[in-house]
Amino acid sequence: MKEQIDSIQAEALAAIAAAADERSLDDARVAVLGKKGTLTLAAAGIKDVPKEDKAAVGQLLNAARTVITGALEEKQLAVREAADRAALAGIDITLPGRAVNTGSLHPLTILRDQAIGILRRMGFALAEGPEIEDEFHCFDALNTPADHPARNEKDTFYFDSGKLLRTHTSSVQVRTMESQKPPVRIIAPGSAYRRDEIDATHLSVFNQLEGLYVAEDVSLPDLKGTLEYFFRELFGTETEVRFRPHFFPFTEPSFEIDVKLHAKGQAPRWIEVAGCGMVDPAVFEAISKSRKDDAFDPAKVTGFAFGMGLDRLAMIRWGIKDIRLLIENDARFLKQFA
Repeated sequence: MKEQIDSIQAEALAAIAAAADERSLDDARVAVLGKKGTLTLAAAGIKDVPKEDKAAVGQLLNAARTVITGALEEKQLAVREAADRAALAGIDITLPGRAVNTGSLHPLTILRDQAIGILRRMGFALAEGPEIEDEFHCFDALNTPADHPARNEKDTFYFDSGKLLRTHTSSVQVRTMESQKPPVRIIAPGSAYRRDEIDATHLSVFNQLEGLYVAEDVSLPDLKGTLEYFFRELFGTETEVRFRPHFFPFTEPSFEIDVKLHAKGQAPRWIEVAGCGMVDPAVFEAISKSRKDDAFDPAKVTGFAFGMGLDRLAMIRWGIKDIRLLIENDARFLKQFA
């Protein structure tokens, strides 16, 4: 039996040494250690060995298995290293590497995230709503009369069902007040749609961010302080901000907000960036009627709202002359923000 085991070991080691690749090495392994391998069959024959010799034969079998297994592992490492060297043989490692182009966030995404971050630090929560709206949430609840130009088919995208693509994210404010009692402090970033002719300053779809704060004793100084802080955080602490009286059907009093733009090579000039105002009591009355309670009774609560176009803010922030650059996906333009 000892001679048989020695012979199996010698043949196995010779086959392992002769293996040129992983497939031939695996064939050598199966021939010795497989279910019908020579060493496996020899181990099965130990039952026929006299009782007094079984221990010694068992030790010989284990020793042979250890030697063969070690040779297989060592040869496998050598075969793999040889394969790796062969794979690299045709590569010129002296050639310079190829640059990997890295992507970046879109400028609108950069500005939106910064704007949201500033307002979140002031306690505003994110809110969202559907982009396909009905006239109540988009116009009626916001004190917009039936003859208002925004409700004309020339200005708004209507569906045959009577629904429409929202013209502002103010509809999110309405839906939030319908589902939540005061205090309410939310911002609603998202897309808005209007039938504008596409040119250097207009698109038919744009990105808007609106805000709403409703509670007891919310005042005009709260609105002014909030937005002055916001625009100075966004454009720089030295940014000049001014409020001009204006008219919006859903706020009273209402204001346009301007910041002074300091463009290189040009005289400083005021540029409009947002609209705002104190929520009109008529809006609270419409919400109370929809909710069927007095949670938003204008005698109990006050609030302010504001809205701004993120596309316009991006154009001001980076001096972009044509708004269409923001939707054309021209890598030459976008790589400036990488």
